[in-house]
Amino acid sequence: MKQSVNIPNAPAPIGPYSPAIIAGNQLFVSGQIPLEPLSGTFKNETIEEATAQVMENLKNIIIAAGFTMNDVVKCSIFLKDLNNFSAVNQIYASYFSETPPARETVEISRLPMDAIVEISCIAIKA
Repeated sequence: MKQSVNIPNAPAPIGPYSPAIIAGNQLFVSGQIPLEPLSGTFKNETIEEATAQVMENLKNIIIAAGFTMNDVVKCSIFLKDLNNFSAVNQIYASYFSETPPARETVEISRLPMDAIVEISCIAIKA
């Protein structure tokens, strides 16, 4: 059985998908881009600003679903420019106080709304 997670403090989907799905003790969070949910501001000027907004969006969805950042076991990071890898790592690392999740990071030619970063994740409650 699966349940969609829709919350007011996360950006609305820009397509036919759920922001997150809970299936048993697992949470699958769709890729987040740097949209500020309340104002709709697209924070895409710098990689630092964009990454921080993406991570806040992920955190808000995870918490609203009843999970924590420490429950995250896997992330996928998509970057428009892999030269931003180090800057993304610095911000990303600040969101994981315990063992960081497994992940991959890939450079991609284009993301929705021409975002410079998108991150998705999977969380599991023990």
